[in-house]
Amino acid sequence: MVLYFKYLLILLKSQMQYRTSFWLLSLGQFFIPFSVFAGMYFMFERFGQIKGWTFYEVTLIFAVIHMAFSISECLARGFDAFSSLVAAGDFDRLLVRPRSTVVQVLGSKFEFTRIGRLAQSLIVLVWSVIHLPIDWTFLKMLTLLLMILSGMFIFTGVFILAATLCFWTIQGLEVANIFTDGGREMSQYPLNIYHKWITRFFTFVIPFGCVNYLPLLYLLDRNEGHDMLYMLSPVIGILFILPCLLVWHFGVRHYRSTGS
Repeated sequence: MVLYFKYLLILLKSQMQYRTSFWLLSLGQFFIPFSVFAGMYFMFERFGQIKGWTFYEVTLIFAVIHMAFSISECLARGFDAFSSLVAAGDFDRLLVRPRSTVVQVLGSKFEFTRIGRLAQSLIVLVWSVIHLPIDWTFLKMLTLLLMILSGMFIFTGVFILAATLCFWTIQGLEVANIFTDGGREMSQYPLNIYHKWITRFFTFVIPFGCVNYLPLLYLLDRNEGHDMLYMLSPVIGILFILPCLLVWHFGVRHYRSTGS
């Protein structure tokens, strides 16, 4: 991890050489989710609620998911842009270095301008918490933190799985965006508003339900007595990274150079 933080510091200094560009891009990132949030606001203004969920309950999920996504996009951007390393043959250089390929790919690219999206999500989170009648205990604050961490690990895991496909396809596949951008858009609402098969898939296969739906029930005291189960459900999302790393190492063992 020391090497990872050295990569992070080097690329941060590099991007800050053009500070005006950096802050303008960050400002742009701040407003990117705004249209989605505005659409959500007007929808609730018109209908009042969605399947029993109020506006501030949904905006809490919105903030958590977008915070998790922005952090993951910033710190795990190397996997999202991994296809360029394979296509150019640059991944060969990573293999001969005496360091983990996971750390090297993670450290190959950072998007610090995502701080703009993170800032907007933080504002929405604080706004939602202020308006929700939640009795904030230590365990509930811990659960909220675990929700953000869990979402970050799930998105990172999906980035890793998408990058692993590049060992066979060379170029990244757009279908992977179904689970990254599509997963972000879908999981900003409680999963029980969707069809049952969608809810099951995004709970037991890609566990977004362990980030937004189950722990939210605990925060709102709708968990029907299953306190520990719902409170600790985000841990499943954190553990999702483990099978993703196993798939990655399987892909590395079967990698064939492009010869570029």
